[in-house]
Amino acid sequence: MRGRTEPWLSGRSGIAFRVMLCLAVSACLADSEPTPAEPGLPSTLVVRPSWAAVQPTGTVQLEAAVVGAGGDTVPVGPVDWSVRSGSVTVDATGRATGMTNGVDTVIASVGQLGGYGIVVVSPPALVGAGDIAACTSNNDAATAALLDTIPGVVFTVGDNAYQDGTAQEYASCYAPTWGRHRARTRPTPGAHEYHTPGAYPYYAYFGRNAGDSGKGYYSYDVGAWHVVAINSVISHGAGSPQEQWLRADLAGHPTQCTVAYWAFPRFSSGVHGNDVTITAIWQALYDAGADVVISGHDHIYERFAPQAPDGTRDATRGIREFVVGTGGGDLTTVVSVKANSEVRISGVFGVLKLVLQSTSYAWRFIPARGATATDSGSANCH
Repeated sequence: MRGRTEPWLSGRSGIAFRVMLCLAVSACLADSEPTPAEPGLPSTLVVRPSWAAVQPTGTVQLEAAVVGAGGDTVPVGPVDWSVRSGSVTVDATGRATGMTNGVDTVIASVGQLGGYGIVVVSPPALVGAGDIAACTSNNDAATAALLDTIPGVVFTVGDNAYQDGTAQEYASCYAPTWGRHRARTRPTPGAHEYHTPGAYPYYAYFGRNAGDSGKGYYSYDVGAWHVVAINSVISHGAGSPQEQWLRADLAGHPTQCTVAYWAFPRFSSGVHGNDVTITAIWQALYDAGADVVISGHDHIYERFAPQAPDGTRDATRGIREFVVGTGGGDLTTVVSVKANSEVRISGVFGVLKLVLQSTSYAWRFIPARGATATDSGSANCH
């Protein structure tokens, strides 16, 4: 089906083929509204969702609908589905399946009408940051625009809505930017969430994606990786319910690759520095052979070499830590460079993307538009 000429591409509908523009301009990702029908044409065919991301072998259900001249939308059938490049396949019902990494265009045709959706096929990934949204600035809008173009699970490492994590701040400050990715977000809370007693607005906003209300620690799997979300604000010392849960969870998920994330960093060269209270959590992860930890709290980006819980460099079993408190809150500076700190970036908003291969990972700090400072690399799991 890939080699044929679609009648709607050369006919009177004149629908523009904007694949490369969609990839380059994040605004088009929200371009899901139907194109008004041209004079003389009774309706337009749209594909929803207009943009989707799947892992190899993953699927997404696409639907086609006719939008009449008056704006009414009605389902249509039968639909002739086809693809452009072969990164995905599509069946007669519109279910697209990822085949190889890449970007594909899935085309729907009904007679002389046609529409398309963009499907990105990529390896499993985590992408996110901490210290995010404040109604006093638009910096979180800049980092949310990065998320618009990056498939994967979105993580947060605390202080999602300034200043106090109230319901109004989540609705007015977080929701218009990072909130448009809420369905794929697996968050953790920070100190600012607990400025409101019990962090109840945080749990209400994210619902089941935030774990059990009042606990905020949970785990899930992404591809071959086990992912652990920790609540570093509530009790987390040795013997605490959270530390005991973590050890049991890790024992029950003996995967080769494990990543954990939370707000307060065990190691940091920023204004808050090293947080020794999280040592017991780091020890549990270290004992289980975990590979990566991501934290926020300090509003900088920093990457450490793999370390043991006491900060000793350990190339064999050590955990690599990233500090990425660059989601939108006012940036801070590097104060005291800690041992084993390999890269530090201050004064730049951005997100961390972690690509999760079956036995390895690759990282990249992606700066917001207008900045150039970045960091990237890869490593094998233990």
